[in-house]
Amino acid sequence: MNDKRNYNAEIIDSEERKYAYGFDFDVMHPYMIQSFQPFFRPGNMLELGSFKGDFTRRLLAHFDDVSCVEASDQAMAEAQARLGDRVQFHNALFEQAQLPGRYDNIVMTHVLEHLDDPVQVLRRVNEEWLAPGGRFFLACPNANAPSRQIAVKMGLISHNSAVTPAEAEHGHRCTYALDTLERDAVAAGLKVVHRSGIFFKALANFQWDRLLQTDIISPAYLDGCYALGQQYPDLCSTIYLVCEPGR
Repeated sequence: MNDKRNYNAEIIDSEERKYAYGFDFDVMHPYMIQSFQPFFRPGNMLELGSFKGDFTRRLLAHFDDVSCVEASDQAMAEAQARLGDRVQFHNALFEQAQLPGRYDNIVMTHVLEHLDDPVQVLRRVNEEWLAPGGRFFLACPNANAPSRQIAVKMGLISHNSAVTPAEAEHGHRCTYALDTLERDAVAAGLKVVHRSGIFFKALANFQWDRLLQTDIISPAYLDGCYALGQQYPDLCSTIYLVCEPGR
């Protein structure tokens, strides 16, 4: 854990270092829920890394009891203003958080790659926070997404798993592929029960944002990219694991 990190600074976006795109919120978030939903357990939900509450809001459609842990007090304040007392918020680092109990469902989306010691945090999920019979949903950007591989061929990044300057500015420490994501989950003692990808993606996020403002991309086309992603998980925008408590 790096106590010198400024988590409020890491959430700041800019035109020079654009990080958050409508494609993530409007396209990927619904497909993440669609992918996770068949594996949801009855009971409560813990979100690790709520940011400003965009994904949290979607979880509230499926769970009455939702808690969130968020390191940035500024991001948490925005989420609280939007969601009110429907969510129990904890402003803490994952490494230091003291939570009141265990959870039937835990979700961590596009957060693990930000952590200084990801296995340590995953071990806390497995040993302290995940209820017996519970499920942990772990999603990360995919190093092998075609959009990244194209960027490598263009000379924009050095290799598939490289951390770009924009990603580094927003706190990325690594870029996962399916094998390295499962490696860290298993190292933490979690039992992986399902692995897949979400949304076949050959274009960068900024390109998707522009296309989504036109009539070129239809809902049927988006559904097709989602379906194709299940066939080729290693070529998806996001990769994910569904885990249960392990050793």
